[in-house]
Amino acid sequence: MDETRSGEIALLATELSRNILVHGGGGQAIIMGAKNEHGPVAGILALDSGPGIADVARAMADGYSTAGTMGGGMGAMKRIASALEIFTAHNGTIVFLQVGDPGPTHALQIAGIAVPHQGESACGDAWACEQTQDRTLLVLVDGLGHGWEAAEAAREATASFRKHVSKSPGQILSYMHDALRKTRGAAAAVCEIRPAEGSLTYAGVGNTAAVVLSHKISRNLVSHNGTLGATMPRIQEFRVEWPADGILVMHSDGLKSRWDLSSYSGLLARHAAVIGGALIRDFRRERDDSSVVVVKAVA
Repeated sequence: MDETRSGEIALLATELSRNILVHGGGGQAIIMGAKNEHGPVAGILALDSGPGIADVARAMADGYSTAGTMGGGMGAMKRIASALEIFTAHNGTIVFLQVGDPGPTHALQIAGIAVPHQGESACGDAWACEQTQDRTLLVLVDGLGHGWEAAEAAREATASFRKHVSKSPGQILSYMHDALRKTRGAAAAVCEIRPAEGSLTYAGVGNTAAVVLSHKISRNLVSHNGTLGATMPRIQEFRVEWPADGILVMHSDGLKSRWDLSSYSGLLARHAAVIGGALIRDFRRERDDSSVVVVKAVA
């Protein structure tokens, strides 16, 4: 990003982090970056477990503060960010904002978050996405263990994914298995969504999880046991319906498997990044890298 946009990101990160400390009692600020045909896009996800914001509309107004400050932070965020969403409840607040042009959604809104084990600077979890007008392909990778060697396996896996995006999910995992032989190995899942056809094809190996949600269903997608790059697993594709209001959640075992988003009133109507943020905040295991990808159908 140029100097102006970089300065805006710095300002937004500062304001969000300060709000987490002053109003939320501490928490996390996760910075995400991506690049599309329109250029770079930066996102910041702020997560806290504080008392929540009593009146969001009032908090967004310039001059309002509950901490004795000038009260310009939230208003500045709204003016600078190209997208801003706030989800708040009695158990905390999630703020997501973007700077830059996220580009067309291709009927799907996608957000991925990968955070390292506490104390590590490298993350052994990774995700990637490739989109065309009629097809979206995603991969979630969990390198064995954590640290630099796990991150190396994750990088090798995503590179293999990008090299073979024209293939089916099962074929991509087979190529990935061969590419990972020189690494410590990884668990991975690949998903293909074709919104116009209403179909989702999934293949997974190792300890990853995936669930398709809608107002009618909650369907778990099956990954087979194994470690890509080490033990040649059984690779099987599963094809299921992709609902018109579908939400796909894929995550590594860095998140607890027993989560239920129905207990978060209004959350599923929010941006995919906000949904992912709630899962990272409330269900993350502290002893491992953690990652989640959320795909949401949009009108």
